[in-house]
Amino acid sequence: MTHYLEFEKPLAEIEGKAEELRAMARSSPEMNVEDEARALDAKAATMLRDLYAKLTPWRKCQVARHPARPHCVDYIEALFDEYTPLAGDRAFADDHAVMGGMARFHDRPVMVIGQEKGHDTQTRIERNFGMARPEGYRKAIRLMDLADRFGLPVITLVDTPGAYPGKGAEERGQSEAIARSTAKCLSLGVPLVSVIIGEGGSGGAVAFATANRVAMLQHSVYSVISPEGCASILWKDAEKMREAAEALRLTAQDLHELAVVDRIVPEPVGGAHRHRETVIGAVGEAVAAMLDELQGMDAGAVRADRRRKYLQMGARGLAA
Repeated sequence: MTHYLEFEKPLAEIEGKAEELRAMARSSPEMNVEDEARALDAKAATMLRDLYAKLTPWRKCQVARHPARPHCVDYIEALFDEYTPLAGDRAFADDHAVMGGMARFHDRPVMVIGQEKGHDTQTRIERNFGMARPEGYRKAIRLMDLADRFGLPVITLVDTPGAYPGKGAEERGQSEAIARSTAKCLSLGVPLVSVIIGEGGSGGAVAFATANRVAMLQHSVYSVISPEGCASILWKDAEKMREAAEALRLTAQDLHELAVVDRIVPEPVGGAHRHRETVIGAVGEAVAAMLDELQGMDAGAVRADRRRKYLQMGARGLAA
Protein backbone atom coordinates (compact mmCIF):
# COMPACT_ATOMS: atom_id res chain seq x y z
CA MET A 1 0.00 0.00 0.00
CA THR A 2 1.50 3.33 -1.09
CA HIS A 3 2.10 5.91 1.64
CA TYR A 4 1.38 9.41 0.33
CA LEU A 5 2.88 12.53 1.88
CA GLU A 6 0.71 15.53 2.70
CA PHE A 7 1.62 17.40 -0.48
CA GLU A 8 1.04 14.27 -2.58
CA LYS A 9 -2.69 14.01 -1.71
CA PRO A 10 -3.92 15.23 -5.16
CA LEU A 11 -1.64 12.62 -6.73
CA ALA A 12 -3.12 9.96 -4.45
CA GLU A 13 -6.62 10.71 -5.75
CA ILE A 14 -5.60 10.32 -9.40
CA GLU A 15 -3.59 7.14 -8.86
CA GLY A 16 -6.40 5.78 -6.68
CA LYS A 17 -8.96 6.34 -9.44
CA ALA A 18 -6.73 4.57 -11.98
CA GLU A 19 -6.38 1.60 -9.65
CA GLU A 20 -10.14 1.52 -9.01
CA LEU A 21 -10.81 1.37 -12.76
CA ARG A 22 -8.38 -1.53 -13.18
CA ALA A 23 -9.91 -3.33 -10.20
CA MET A 24 -13.36 -2.98 -11.78
CA ALA A 25 -12.01 -4.35 -15.05
CA ARG A 26 -10.50 -7.34 -13.25
CA SER A 27 -13.87 -8.17 -11.65
CA SER A 28 -15.79 -7.47 -14.90
CA PRO A 29 -13.58 -8.46 -17.85
CA GLU A 30 -16.12 -7.14 -20.36
CA MET A 31 -15.43 -3.56 -19.20
CA ASN A 32 -12.90 -1.65 -21.31
CA VAL A 33 -11.37 1.03 -19.12
CA GLU A 34 -7.71 0.74 -20.07
CA ASP A 35 -7.67 3.92 -22.17
CA GLU A 36 -9.16 5.94 -19.32
CA ALA A 37 -6.75 4.37 -16.80
CA ARG A 38 -3.78 5.17 -19.04
CA ALA A 39 -4.93 8.79 -19.31
CA LEU A 40 -5.04 8.98 -15.52
CA ASP A 41 -1.56 7.41 -15.35
CA ALA A 42 -0.22 10.09 -17.71
CA LYS A 43 -1.87 12.85 -15.63
CA ALA A 44 -0.38 11.38 -12.44
CA ALA A 45 3.11 11.18 -13.99
CA THR A 46 2.92 14.84 -15.02
CA MET A 47 1.72 15.88 -11.57
CA LEU A 48 4.47 13.84 -9.88
CA ARG A 49 7.12 15.46 -12.06
CA ASP A 50 5.77 18.93 -11.29
CA LEU A 51 5.59 18.29 -7.54
CA TYR A 52 9.18 17.03 -7.31
CA ALA A 53 10.57 19.74 -9.60
CA LYS A 54 9.83 22.43 -7.00
CA LEU A 55 10.15 20.82 -3.57
CA THR A 56 10.45 23.34 -0.76
CA PRO A 57 12.90 22.63 2.09
CA TRP A 58 10.01 21.51 4.31
CA ARG A 59 8.73 19.12 1.65
CA LYS A 60 12.26 17.74 1.31
CA CYS A 61 12.13 17.04 5.06
CA GLN A 62 8.93 15.08 4.52
CA VAL A 63 10.47 13.10 1.65
CA ALA A 64 13.62 12.40 3.69
CA ARG A 65 11.42 10.94 6.45
CA HIS A 66 9.23 8.84 4.14
CA PRO A 67 8.71 5.44 5.83
CA ALA A 68 9.28 3.55 2.56
CA ARG A 69 12.61 5.25 1.86
CA PRO A 70 15.49 2.72 1.77
CA HIS A 71 17.12 2.41 5.18
CA CYS A 72 20.59 1.36 6.30
CA VAL A 73 19.72 -2.33 6.38
CA ASP A 74 18.52 -2.17 2.77
CA TYR A 75 21.80 -0.63 1.58
CA ILE A 76 23.88 -3.17 3.50
CA GLU A 77 21.91 -6.10 2.11
CA ALA A 78 22.14 -4.82 -1.47
CA LEU A 79 25.65 -3.36 -1.68
CA PHE A 80 27.83 -5.42 0.66
CA ASP A 81 28.97 -9.03 0.56
CA GLU A 82 30.02 -11.20 3.50
CA TYR A 83 28.57 -8.72 5.99
CA THR A 84 29.45 -9.82 9.53
CA PRO A 85 27.56 -7.77 12.13
CA LEU A 86 29.38 -6.78 15.31
CA ALA A 87 27.42 -5.98 18.45
CA GLY A 88 27.87 -4.11 21.71
CA ASP A 89 30.06 -1.35 23.09
CA ARG A 90 31.88 -3.69 25.54
CA ALA A 91 30.75 -1.44 28.37
CA PHE A 92 26.97 -1.32 28.77
CA ALA A 93 24.77 -2.78 26.00
CA ASP A 94 24.12 -3.25 22.31
CA ASP A 95 22.23 -0.32 20.82
CA HIS A 96 20.02 -1.53 17.97
CA ALA A 97 19.72 1.97 16.52
CA VAL A 98 23.31 1.52 15.31
CA MET A 99 24.31 -1.40 13.13
CA GLY A 100 27.71 -2.19 11.71
CA GLY A 101 30.30 -4.78 10.93
CA MET A 102 32.96 -5.98 8.53
CA ALA A 103 32.00 -6.63 4.92
CA ARG A 104 33.23 -6.59 1.34
CA PHE A 105 32.35 -3.70 -0.94
CA HIS A 106 33.30 -4.18 -4.60
CA ASP A 107 35.55 -7.00 -3.39
CA ARG A 108 37.49 -4.79 -0.97
CA PRO A 109 37.26 -5.34 2.81
CA VAL A 110 35.59 -2.46 4.63
CA MET A 111 33.87 -1.56 7.88
CA VAL A 112 30.28 -0.33 7.39
CA ILE A 113 28.39 1.48 10.15
CA GLY A 114 24.96 3.07 10.01
CA GLN A 115 21.83 4.17 11.83
CA GLU A 116 18.72 2.08 11.28
CA LYS A 117 15.20 3.44 11.86
CA GLY A 118 13.19 0.26 11.28
CA HIS A 119 10.43 -0.36 8.72
CA ASP A 120 7.38 -1.24 10.82
CA THR A 121 6.09 -0.63 14.34
CA GLN A 122 8.00 -3.51 15.91
CA THR A 123 11.36 -2.74 14.29
CA ARG A 124 10.98 1.01 14.82
CA ILE A 125 10.57 0.45 18.53
CA GLU A 126 13.47 -2.03 18.57
CA ARG A 127 15.69 0.45 16.66
CA ASN A 128 14.45 3.43 18.71
CA PHE A 129 13.54 5.18 15.44
CA GLY A 130 17.25 5.49 14.58
CA MET A 131 18.04 7.60 17.66
CA ALA A 132 21.23 6.23 19.18
CA ARG A 133 22.01 6.15 22.88
CA PRO A 134 25.59 6.54 24.24
CA GLU A 135 26.26 2.82 23.81
CA GLY A 136 25.46 3.20 20.10
CA TYR A 137 28.14 5.85 19.63
CA ARG A 138 30.57 3.81 21.73
CA LYS A 139 29.86 0.80 19.53
CA ALA A 140 30.65 2.96 16.48
CA ILE A 141 33.90 4.07 18.14
CA ARG A 142 34.82 0.45 18.82
CA LEU A 143 34.20 -0.52 15.20
CA MET A 144 36.18 2.47 13.90
CA ASP A 145 39.08 1.52 16.19
CA LEU A 146 38.94 -2.00 14.79
CA ALA A 147 38.93 -0.67 11.22
CA ASP A 148 41.90 1.58 11.97
CA ARG A 149 43.86 -1.33 13.44
CA PHE A 150 43.33 -3.53 10.39
CA GLY A 151 43.50 -0.83 7.71
CA LEU A 152 39.85 -1.10 6.63
CA PRO A 153 38.15 1.91 4.99
CA VAL A 154 35.06 3.00 6.93
CA ILE A 155 31.70 3.65 5.25
CA THR A 156 28.94 5.29 7.29
CA LEU A 157 25.26 5.54 6.35
CA VAL A 158 23.53 8.37 8.19
CA ASP A 159 19.78 8.41 8.85
CA THR A 160 18.73 9.77 12.23
CA PRO A 161 16.47 12.49 13.64
CA GLY A 162 19.24 13.00 16.20
CA ALA A 163 20.71 11.35 19.27
CA TYR A 164 18.23 9.99 21.80
CA PRO A 165 17.46 12.73 24.38
CA GLY A 166 16.14 10.49 27.16
CA LYS A 167 17.08 10.64 30.83
CA GLY A 168 19.02 7.36 30.77
CA ALA A 169 21.06 8.46 27.76
CA GLU A 170 22.00 11.70 29.49
CA GLU A 171 22.93 9.82 32.67
CA ARG A 172 25.26 7.56 30.67
CA GLY A 173 27.10 10.47 29.01
CA GLN A 174 25.32 11.13 25.72
CA SER A 175 27.18 14.35 24.85
CA GLU A 176 30.56 12.83 25.76
CA ALA A 177 29.88 9.78 23.59
CA ILE A 178 28.90 11.96 20.62
CA ALA A 179 32.00 14.13 21.06
CA ARG A 180 34.29 11.10 21.27
CA SER A 181 32.72 9.54 18.19
CA THR A 182 33.26 12.81 16.26
CA ALA A 183 36.85 12.97 17.50
CA LYS A 184 37.40 9.36 16.46
CA CYS A 185 36.19 10.17 12.94
CA LEU A 186 38.72 13.00 12.76
CA SER A 187 41.64 10.89 14.03
CA LEU A 188 41.18 7.82 11.81
CA GLY A 189 44.16 6.93 9.66
CA VAL A 190 41.97 5.07 7.16
CA PRO A 191 39.60 6.62 4.58
CA LEU A 192 36.17 7.48 5.96
CA VAL A 193 33.29 8.18 3.56
CA SER A 194 29.74 8.95 4.55
CA VAL A 195 26.34 9.14 2.84
CA ILE A 196 23.32 11.02 4.24
CA ILE A 197 20.57 8.66 3.08
CA GLY A 198 17.62 10.25 4.92
CA GLU A 199 17.80 12.62 7.86
CA GLY A 200 21.10 13.95 9.16
CA GLY A 201 20.01 15.26 12.53
CA SER A 202 22.30 17.35 14.74
CA GLY A 203 25.34 15.92 16.54
CA GLY A 204 23.81 12.48 16.26
CA ALA A 205 24.63 12.62 12.54
CA VAL A 206 27.91 14.56 12.79
CA ALA A 207 29.30 11.81 15.03
CA PHE A 208 29.11 9.45 12.01
CA ALA A 209 29.61 11.90 9.15
CA THR A 210 32.83 13.75 10.03
CA ALA A 211 34.37 12.09 7.00
CA ASN A 212 36.91 12.65 4.24
CA ARG A 213 34.07 12.64 1.73
CA VAL A 214 30.36 13.18 2.39
CA ALA A 215 27.65 12.45 -0.17
CA MET A 216 24.00 13.27 0.25
CA LEU A 217 20.91 12.00 -1.51
CA GLN A 218 19.12 14.73 -3.45
CA HIS A 219 16.07 14.83 -1.16
CA SER A 220 17.84 14.13 2.13
CA VAL A 221 18.31 16.80 4.81
CA TYR A 222 21.23 17.57 7.14
CA SER A 223 20.97 20.14 9.90
CA VAL A 224 21.99 21.15 13.40
CA ILE A 225 18.36 20.80 14.54
CA SER A 226 15.02 19.67 13.13
CA PRO A 227 12.75 22.38 11.68
CA GLU A 228 10.18 21.64 14.41
CA GLY A 229 12.80 22.01 17.15
CA CYS A 230 14.16 25.21 15.63
CA ALA A 231 10.65 26.69 15.36
CA SER A 232 9.90 25.79 18.97
CA ILE A 233 13.02 27.59 20.17
CA LEU A 234 12.92 30.69 17.94
CA TRP A 235 9.16 31.29 17.64
CA LYS A 236 7.80 29.16 20.52
CA ASP A 237 5.62 27.57 17.85
CA ALA A 238 6.47 24.21 16.24
CA GLU A 239 3.94 24.99 13.47
CA LYS A 240 6.44 27.46 12.01
CA MET A 241 8.57 24.51 10.85
CA ARG A 242 8.23 25.60 7.20
CA GLU A 243 9.89 28.95 7.91
CA ALA A 244 12.54 27.18 10.01
CA ALA A 245 13.31 24.71 7.21
CA GLU A 246 13.89 27.63 4.83
CA ALA A 247 16.21 29.39 7.29
CA LEU A 248 18.27 26.32 8.24
CA ARG A 249 19.63 25.71 4.72
CA LEU A 250 19.34 21.97 5.27
CA THR A 251 18.91 20.76 1.69
CA ALA A 252 21.58 18.92 -0.29
CA GLN A 253 21.82 21.83 -2.72
CA ASP A 254 22.46 24.40 0.05
CA LEU A 255 24.99 22.19 1.79
CA HIS A 256 26.88 21.42 -1.41
CA GLU A 257 27.14 25.16 -2.04
CA LEU A 258 28.61 25.59 1.45
CA ALA A 259 31.03 22.66 0.91
CA VAL A 260 29.50 20.77 3.84
CA VAL A 261 28.83 17.87 1.47
CA ASP A 262 31.01 16.93 -1.48
CA ARG A 263 28.50 15.41 -3.88
CA ILE A 264 24.77 15.05 -4.40
CA VAL A 265 23.39 11.65 -5.39
CA PRO A 266 20.39 12.24 -7.73
CA GLU A 267 17.03 10.68 -6.96
CA PRO A 268 14.59 9.79 -9.75
CA VAL A 269 11.30 11.68 -10.00
CA GLY A 270 9.17 10.70 -7.03
CA GLY A 271 12.07 10.17 -4.64
CA ALA A 272 14.02 7.20 -3.32
CA HIS A 273 10.89 5.54 -1.88
CA ARG A 274 9.47 5.07 -5.40
CA HIS A 275 12.75 3.89 -6.96
CA ARG A 276 14.52 1.96 -4.24
CA GLU A 277 16.80 -0.24 -6.36
CA THR A 278 17.88 2.65 -8.61
CA VAL A 279 18.79 4.85 -5.65
CA ILE A 280 20.60 2.08 -3.79
CA GLY A 281 22.69 1.44 -6.92
CA ALA A 282 23.47 5.16 -7.26
CA VAL A 283 24.63 5.30 -3.63
CA GLY A 284 26.91 2.32 -4.29
CA GLU A 285 28.45 4.13 -7.25
CA ALA A 286 28.99 7.29 -5.16
CA VAL A 287 30.65 5.33 -2.36
CA ALA A 288 32.95 3.57 -4.84
CA ALA A 289 33.92 6.89 -6.43
CA MET A 290 34.68 8.50 -3.06
CA LEU A 291 36.82 5.55 -1.96
CA ASP A 292 38.71 5.66 -5.27
CA GLU A 293 39.56 9.33 -4.62
CA LEU A 294 41.26 8.33 -1.35
CA GLN A 295 42.93 5.14 -2.53
CA GLY A 296 46.69 4.94 -2.01
CA MET A 297 46.86 7.62 0.70
CA ASP A 298 48.83 6.79 3.83
CA ALA A 299 47.47 7.51 7.31
CA GLY A 300 49.04 10.97 7.50
CA ALA A 301 47.67 12.00 4.11
CA VAL A 302 44.18 10.73 5.00
CA ARG A 303 44.15 12.77 8.22
CA ALA A 304 45.50 15.85 6.44
CA ASP A 305 42.86 15.53 3.73
CA ARG A 306 40.10 15.34 6.35
CA ARG A 307 41.53 18.26 8.33
CA ARG A 308 41.73 20.39 5.19
CA LYS A 309 38.09 19.65 4.35
CA TYR A 310 36.80 20.87 7.71
CA LEU A 311 39.03 23.94 7.88
CA GLN A 312 37.71 25.03 4.48
CA MET A 313 34.07 24.23 5.18
CA GLY A 314 31.69 27.03 4.30
CA ALA A 315 34.32 29.02 2.41
CA ARG A 316 32.46 28.82 -0.93
CA GLY A 317 29.22 30.09 0.58
CA LEU A 318 30.92 32.89 2.53
CA ALA A 319 32.87 34.02 -0.55
CA ALA A 320 29.65 34.20 -2.54
